[in-house]
Amino acid sequence: MVFVTRAGHLARRLPLPTLIGDNPAMHSFVRHRAIIVTLGCLMFGAIVSRSAAGQRTPLPNPDASFGFPIGTDYKLFDYEQSIAYFRRLAAATNRVKLIDVGKTAFGRTFTVALISSAENLAHLDQIRRANMRLAHPDGLTDTEAHRLARDGKVIVDISGGLHASEIAGSQHTPLLAYELLAHADDPRNKAILDNVVLFLWPSINPDGQDIVVNWCKARDDQKNPGPMELYEKYIGHDNNRDSYMLNVVESRVIQRTWRDWEPDIIYVHHQSSPFPTRIWIPPFADPVGLRVPPIMARQVNAIGTRIAEELDANGQPGAAHQLATFDAWYPGYVDYMPMYQNIPSWWTETQGGNCATPRTTTIDSLPPGYRDLRPTTMYLSPWAQGKWGLRDAVNYMVTASLATLNYAAKFREEVLYNRYQAGRRTIEQYRSSAPYAYIIPQTAHDPVAPAELLKRMAFMGVHVKQLDRDLTYDGASYPKGTWVIPMDQEYAQLVRELFEPQKYPEIKDDTPYDAAGWTLPFQMNVQVVEGRVPLSTEFRGALKAVQGKPVDWRAAADAPFTTNVEAAGITPLPGQLTGDGDLLLLDPAQNNSFRLLNRALAEGASLRFSPSSAGRDGRWVIAAADQTKAQAWITDLFVHAERVPAASMPNAVPAPARVALYKAAPGNIDQGWTEWLLDTHGFKYTLITPADLHAGNLIAKFDVVLVASQSLGGGGRGGRGGGAGGPGGVVDTTNQRAEDSLRVGAFDDFVRAGGTLVAWNQGATAAAAALRLPVRNVVSGLARKDYFTGGSIMQVIVDTTHPVMSGMPGRADAFVFNSPVFTTLDGFEGSVIAKYPNDGPILRSGYLVGQKYMQGLAAALDVKHDRGHVVLIAFQPQWRGQSTGTFRVVFNSVFFGGQVAAQARGAPGFWSAPTLGTER
Repeated sequence: MVFVTRAGHLARRLPLPTLIGDNPAMHSFVRHRAIIVTLGCLMFGAIVSRSAAGQRTPLPNPDASFGFPIGTDYKLFDYEQSIAYFRRLAAATNRVKLIDVGKTAFGRTFTVALISSAENLAHLDQIRRANMRLAHPDGLTDTEAHRLARDGKVIVDISGGLHASEIAGSQHTPLLAYELLAHADDPRNKAILDNVVLFLWPSINPDGQDIVVNWCKARDDQKNPGPMELYEKYIGHDNNRDSYMLNVVESRVIQRTWRDWEPDIIYVHHQSSPFPTRIWIPPFADPVGLRVPPIMARQVNAIGTRIAEELDANGQPGAAHQLATFDAWYPGYVDYMPMYQNIPSWWTETQGGNCATPRTTTIDSLPPGYRDLRPTTMYLSPWAQGKWGLRDAVNYMVTASLATLNYAAKFREEVLYNRYQAGRRTIEQYRSSAPYAYIIPQTAHDPVAPAELLKRMAFMGVHVKQLDRDLTYDGASYPKGTWVIPMDQEYAQLVRELFEPQKYPEIKDDTPYDAAGWTLPFQMNVQVVEGRVPLSTEFRGALKAVQGKPVDWRAAADAPFTTNVEAAGITPLPGQLTGDGDLLLLDPAQNNSFRLLNRALAEGASLRFSPSSAGRDGRWVIAAADQTKAQAWITDLFVHAERVPAASMPNAVPAPARVALYKAAPGNIDQGWTEWLLDTHGFKYTLITPADLHAGNLIAKFDVVLVASQSLGGGGRGGRGGGAGGPGGVVDTTNQRAEDSLRVGAFDDFVRAGGTLVAWNQGATAAAAALRLPVRNVVSGLARKDYFTGGSIMQVIVDTTHPVMSGMPGRADAFVFNSPVFTTLDGFEGSVIAKYPNDGPILRSGYLVGQKYMQGLAAALDVKHDRGHVVLIAFQPQWRGQSTGTFRVVFNSVFFGGQVAAQARGAPGFWSAPTLGTER
């Protein structure tokens, strides 16, 4: 139950003794008063709805609309029910405007509710133009900026449900809207509506909301739904890790919408706060983003403190700050990356998240350090005990959202002017200090890779230029067409954060929470030159804006990056077809070669592999491809290919194309990313599950089976949230040992019969152990203080003569995330195909403790196992869709079976097992 205070705040109904002490007379009075207040609130809501200025019809009460009070135990509404309610709100008042901003992966419409005064909504274009000008301040004077800030309105973007299993977020948005509108004449709410445009996403993950609600209903109805599928197609919980790569459609919708509106504040609700705290709120723990504009970070801290203050004023204890769990080092978070676009952005974590299941605790059940209820600097109002349900979480979220809106209204002019100042100061910084620019040549190991990098930067609002003539800069010559990112622009801090190597700071007893290093030029194998001297007048004069023909997002279901005029103009060097003959030769150094060969296979062509020879890496050979279509594909995909006569390929062997991807259980994020990788590059594959292993005889159906970072048995969620077992993460372990043995046996039979098993990261660890391969993971069991990498980029030396590594550079950057490190044992047959350097640094970007445990050891192996092969990749070749420079390791592996695997030989002398001392 909730009550409405005189100020219009929602608060949790506290136990009567908490409110009034032990006075019996007061108990009697309050019981009667509570009934009157409860009935009065319902009547008051209707009266306000009818009498408030701008009201068309009575505001629909959310409880009546959904058929139950929001936050009722075991009761949830889905996305369509939520949008239906917002439609009723919009029909009832001219303070709400609904807009559609795109489609989800499963075709649901992204709807946003704009909530403000009727006057503000009538002048939305003017408000948006003013925000756009302050967000892009080049050429704007302080006087003009002050005027725009004085006359402008703050756009506050609030959402819930990004991580859909954190269900209170999507349930709080209708109540937030109703609370704001039902008490529109309250002084606080009126100030908000007059000074702020609330950009409210009913859910920022519509597909996920429905997946979770349906799963929870089935569970609560005793229907045993089993583990939950990923609550966003392909990536589930990682939808908060795709902010700058923008690999999935939802990320692109969010980014495009933000660039269309340039909100001044972004707040995303999450769950759950570490027990027993009720809500975690910034300030963040260390380390924080290295290149975040300080004024933005200060503002987030101020708003976070304001939220905590309003929670305490509203009788909602338990707010905590700076818990070590939540740092802000990694810019991949969709609710933190906008800081680099000069927008104060953050998330909070509210207690709960397990469907709508309540929990009751006592002081005795609190962790020992919390039982004395002693206030600390960052936890001033400890939560003691009692029942905690979905409605409590919803009420805390509503208070936090209203506190944010209240801050924006009170400090409207300051918020707007600070946006301008952060952008202006960034421009000034890089006009007078290095790096002055980043220069990106068009020629590359993979000619499409630079364009893929720069399209993403342009889509995020970074201005990319091209030289219109040949020029020299800092002693080096650059041809016409070279791309340049001048750093005297408002989003330059984002560029620097993504382009420079990271060095995770040394903090006592701290290791990275997520990624420690992510340098995109390393991950994508793109040459980027950092400009260390000022740009000359001649050089600046040669920089021309990149302009393309944008596609209207309404006319395209999913047109990656082409909806942005600059991103649409960034194209690789044209594809080329040289030579003459019946066969088409494709270089695996180009990721798009695999898109082309998959199109050819779909049209009935056949595939062969020509091993490395005469200093040239292996090539994929396509026969019987339609020449007209092949030329069109080469043009479309910017591929450089060669035609050769059949007689010139005497050693080419048929490549098998029967491939399976193993899904041990629903909810594995890395397996989902692998589906994304294969689907986006046009691979034909079969998804297999434990049921297929039960059926046995895999070799009759498949030549290659891929295993992502997961176990071979029933476990292995592959990431936090949205995984096996649903919001509770509960996995049935009955007879699990016998089941795991059966699955391992099926894989073992498959390989021994001549199949190829390809596994990476934790999948490689699992495969090596389960199949008892003659290899050892030398870092197994080491303490974090002795060996730890987090998510970081390491340098590896590659045997490019091996088919799996064809097209790789001799020295490559590989992404590791708590990955194994292998050595070979007696009885090993096969090849080590990648290894860590024996001398010099291994870490390229991020964090590494214990380099000695990696030096000279294996990063990838092709292990002969009876008649078949097991490819162990001891890194993440497709990590979150970012490590495009190692995608081809997966692509080559898809066809590494049959005669291709049988004839594979490693380069002589590439590997000799190092002598391991006692420390290793």
